[in-house]
Amino acid sequence: MHTFANKFLIFFSLIFCFYACTEPTPNKEAPQASIFDITKQKISDSAMVVSAHPLATQAGIEILQKGGNAIDAMVAVHFALAVAYPRAGNIGGGGFMVYRDKDGSVNTLDFREKAPTNAHRDMYLDSLGKIVDSLSLTGHLASGVPGSVEGMYAAHQQYGKLAWELLVQPAIDLANEGIKVTEREAVAYNEHMRLFKQFNTHKNAFVKEQPWKKGDLLIQKDLANVLLRIRDKGRAGFYEGETADLIVREMQKTQGIISHEDLKNYNAVWRAPIQFEYKGYKMISMPPPSSGGICLAELFNMVEGQPMEAWGFQSAQSIHLFTEAARRAYADRTEHLGDLDFYPVPVQQLTSQAYADMRMQDYVDSIATPSDSISHGNPYPKESEQTTHYCVVDAEGNAISVTTTINSNFGSKVIVEQGGFFMNNEMDDFSAKPGVPNQFGLLGNEANAIAPHKRMLSSMTPTIVEKDGQFFMAVGSPGGSKIITTVFQVITNVIDFKLPLKDAVHLPRFHFQWLPDLLYHEEGAFSDELLEELKALGHTPQSRAPIGQVEAVLRLPNGQLEGVGDIRGDDDAKGF
Repeated sequence: MHTFANKFLIFFSLIFCFYACTEPTPNKEAPQASIFDITKQKISDSAMVVSAHPLATQAGIEILQKGGNAIDAMVAVHFALAVAYPRAGNIGGGGFMVYRDKDGSVNTLDFREKAPTNAHRDMYLDSLGKIVDSLSLTGHLASGVPGSVEGMYAAHQQYGKLAWELLVQPAIDLANEGIKVTEREAVAYNEHMRLFKQFNTHKNAFVKEQPWKKGDLLIQKDLANVLLRIRDKGRAGFYEGETADLIVREMQKTQGIISHEDLKNYNAVWRAPIQFEYKGYKMISMPPPSSGGICLAELFNMVEGQPMEAWGFQSAQSIHLFTEAARRAYADRTEHLGDLDFYPVPVQQLTSQAYADMRMQDYVDSIATPSDSISHGNPYPKESEQTTHYCVVDAEGNAISVTTTINSNFGSKVIVEQGGFFMNNEMDDFSAKPGVPNQFGLLGNEANAIAPHKRMLSSMTPTIVEKDGQFFMAVGSPGGSKIITTVFQVITNVIDFKLPLKDAVHLPRFHFQWLPDLLYHEEGAFSDELLEELKALGHTPQSRAPIGQVEAVLRLPNGQLEGVGDIRGDDDAKGF
């Protein structure tokens, strides 16, 4: 009885997190008028910034107007999001950047969190080898070593133009002066208040006697002081000295294992991007430990030979093809993907057209393949989570696509005392035990097992698209396991179904990931007739909350830039 109850609680927790943790919590009532000037679609001549919060977008635009480049604006946006959008914007998390300069050179930066030195593969198992519920999700032991500050600093050192101090200052001002809380954020703070209190006994900016409401002022003096040290001392202002002391002291309160040495030795890594062609377009995305680029390549390679344009947007045929491709790509993700520095991921094989063709040999256009009959392929020769995304294109034509996260909404729910920022719960993205799903329902095996200094596998998929050697599009999204399919849909909406960017981002979405064997779709996305067609093909549709929260920039045929922020959040696009 007791064992059954524990299994039920674990299952319920996984389902709850899958629905509630990866995107902003939907309001029970329609949002009221925004307290900010939010623009969902913007056309500009020279430059564009799109992010999840209008204050962060404005910070990036102001840096561009001062002569900064895309990397400079990225730094300003990132730190402003840490203040204005603390459920996902962060200095206590990590992420990935895809960069394309005006001449077409590309690079990617991996500033994903790392497992601390004292981490080990069985750290979330009890004496019987069973996963201890929530240990990798909430509390001090759930955190990996943060990479965000190092990532911003490393990118600026390599490509930045303006002084570092100038780029961090807007976030300091926001933290000191306070920001007005949007309705969506007020709902999120209130819904997480119990956990804020449970894991933080010290006074902090997020816990107050009365419920948060739209228009309340959030002042973050502790965070402002941390940002001051980052402004004045660069990466050392976070990974060493007073801020490092605060982090380690916080970890030592209970079970946390991040040490001074872990912080001091953290490094971001420049990696070769995943690049592949699709119908005359070049896709540039993240390599492992992001699964995004490889899974995206598999999906596009599997569908390229099919007449999706003729079938039409969200037709039964195109949705069926998508689910069959995703079924195989996510099965491969489970078996083959992990940190390249620890595991020999067969990148070239997995991203090849020949491998995709082999995986789709048993595809049938008239019936769904049961997921329990699909395993991973063999590519070897004889192989949110709360998250946020932002895009910047500067006046010179340099472009960045960045996805950053602390995993669940507000990460581990631990707020560093006198630091004022949330720590991540990214350790849950490892495979705590082979064959047992994480909070997003994703399975994993040896490739993603926990090891000291290893980076956990991610679904983040920041992507840049080229056409005829020129920048065409930058896109990305939060959403845990749903990130990859969200990015795939937005790109195919533009390329295959010829939708305007606004429609490509705003129209309803769906998701499939091998296991569970359910075709998720946003509420009201599919007509009754379409649902019956899909069921007849053998699919099991299931309605769910909003999927993803996309930011995208598109170069129009006349050379202008179009930026679109998602209607699923307070996302904002600004340009000039």
